This record gives sequence, structure tokens and C-alpha cells, in this order.
Amino acid sequence: MRTGRRLWSNGAVRAGTLVFMLLFALGAAAPWLGTVDPAAMDSSFISVPPGVTGEMTLPDGSLRQHTFWMGSDNVGRDVWSRVLFGTRISLAVGFTTAALALALGALCGLLAGYFRMVDALLMRLMDGLMAIPPVLLAIALVAALGARFGTVVVAIAVPEVPRVTRLVRALVLSLREEPFVEAARALATPPAVILVRHVLPNALAPLIVQGTFVAASAVLTEAILSFLGLGLPADVPTWGNIMAEGRIQFTQHPSNVLFPALFLVPAILAINLLGDGLRDVLDPKFASRTEAQP
Repeated sequence: MRTGRRLWSNGAVRAGTLVFMLLFALGAAAPWLGTVDPAAMDSSFISVPPGVTGEMTLPDGSLRQHTFWMGSDNVGRDVWSRVLFGTRISLAVGFTTAALALALGALCGLLAGYFRMVDALLMRLMDGLMAIPPVLLAIALVAALGARFGTVVVAIAVPEVPRVTRLVRALVLSLREEPFVEAARALATPPAVILVRHVLPNALAPLIVQGTFVAASAVLTEAILSFLGLGLPADVPTWGNIMAEGRIQFTQHPSNVLFPALFLVPAILAINLLGDGLRDVLDPKFASRTEAQP
């Protein structure tokens, strides 16, 4: 309860949480807030400006009076509906990627930090992965595995695993010398039990903070891949896909790029603010160092 009050009293946590909750609510309510099926096309309304109203032909052949609040794209699809549904997919990619990267990184970090025999092998592998630019590695993995939701998540998560691994390893190297870990070893407690019951709980706070930064990076990387045509298929509404389609007519209709960007930028900013606030609250050493600086 006290930790919750401390978190909410932090301005960065409060601002990031409110913005993220708003975006999450918009994404969750997309089937009701979206004014039309995001895949519905009407050649009569190709690249219309925001605010145009007319009778749109729906996929079942019926006509419906429809207002294009954010205009339409180059094949007559409603940008507002596509941006809302894109919110769901882009955020899902971000947090699924963060969960996968944290799970793999925590496992590798625990093993590398506790077992000296596997430390050298795992960390050299992580150093090799970190030597490759993250976006380039993601592009290579998507090209090899195919552009699907699962493969895109894996491709974005893999470059993040070394950073999580190094964080957890550093924490384990410190924690394994603590008296409570030495006492557990003296009682012949199995290493797996020590790691799960004694070491991992003490590493959760830094992991949660790192997870927010991974999620923000994943949302941005997915948008980059989609913008380059290497992410999810073009018919899947994501912020990156919408901007990639809008850049074709950017000089005539810049709104098709600007509107999804108006969702992408606050999403990344909110998640980063949340991570900064969590770091300030959950890491007293960082907070004291910050206050000590002139």
C-alpha cells in the first residue's frame, strides 16, 4: 500500500500511467469507437481529407452514411478506424515482446550469474548479439522467419535479451554473496530453489523497470519494421503500416502519416515516463544519486 502511494505521488509515473491507460482504453474499445471495419474499402473515397462525410459501401454491399474523421488512405479505408485497431496491435507487440525478452533474459542472467561454468559461454553469446545493431538483427530474423505476429515479436525480443541478461547477471553476482543465499546453500537447498525463491524476487524491481523500456523500444521497432515493409503484413493495421501507406501521398495528404504518429509518440513517451518513475521509486540508490547531483 505504501509503495502504491509512493508510485502515484511520482509525477512521471502518474503522467505515464494516465496516458497509457487512455491509449489502452482506446485500443480496447476499438470495435465500438471505430466507425467502420478497418479493412473496408470504397474507391469513391480514396485519400479524402479529414471530416468528409458520404455514403460508404460496406463489404456486404450495403451503403452507410459515414464520416471520415481522420480522412481515408490511398485505397479508401478509414484512417480513424485503422489507427484505433492499430493501437491494439502495436501495444500488444510491445508488451508481448517485453514479456518474452524479460523471461529469456532473466533465465540466462540467473544461470550466468549463479553458475560460473556457464557464465563465460552465455555472456560471449550475449556480447555477440549486442554487437549487431538491434534493427538490423530484427530485419534479418523477420526475413528468415516470415512476417507474422509471433515471428515479429521474436525478432524484436531477441536483440533485447542480452541487455536484460547483463542486468540480471549483475544482480545475481551481488545477491549470491548475501547471507540469506549463503544460509540457503549451507542448508543444501537446491540451486533452482535458491534462484526462484531467494534471488529472483530481489531482482524483480529492476526487471520491471527494464521491462517498460523494452516495451517502448519494441513499439518503436515494430513501427520501423512496418514502415520499411518488413513488419506485419500490410493488411494488418499497425501504426507503422498506416504511416508506410500514407508516405506515398505525404505531400498531398500528410494527415495519413501525422495521425498515427500522434498515437505512436505519446505511447512511447508514456511508457518511458512510467519506466523513469518506477526507477526513481523502486531504486532508492538511483534516487539518492540524482538528488546528490548539483
